Amino acid sequence: MRHTLFCFCFLLNLSAYGQNLPSIKGDQLYTWKNAHNDTLYVINFWASWCSPCVAEIPSFLELHQKYAHKKVRVILVDCDFKRDIESKVIPFIAQKHLEGLVVYLDEKDPNTWVDLVSTSWSGALPGTMMVCHSKDIFRFYEKKFEGNELEATVLSLWK
Repeated sequence: MRHTLFCFCFLLNLSAYGQNLPSIKGDQLYTWKNAHNDTLYVINFWASWCSPCVAEIPSFLELHQKYAHKKVRVILVDCDFKRDIESKVIPFIAQKHLEGLVVYLDEKDPNTWVDLVSTSWSGALPGTMMVCHSKDIFRFYEKKFEGNELEATVLSLWK
């Protein structure tokens, strides 16, 4: 009985902790890509095991903080394996203070969503989509942003 109670409490705690990371399906990417508003969506696809992804995350955090009052929305789409969410991703998010910026892409087959982002994307990480449908802006970058390059790119699009 004690073992059962412990397991129940442990699972309950994991469930509550995991609620800090909302999950999305591929159709949410389509919604952001086609939103009829004047917000520039800067959507970065990353994983905790991808060293170039981790290296560029401070640039996305800085962009979010600097442009939070503007119509620029930074979204970090985590592409880790589902089995690593509790043990690796959630602690990483807490350590880097990324709460509210990260969503987990809950899709088993990348083929169901990669082309929704860009038909030119091989699926390699990191990848970043910048889109504002109402201003006819769409760019996809299959690369790591270096230094101030991310902000410069956003400013060049967001004149």
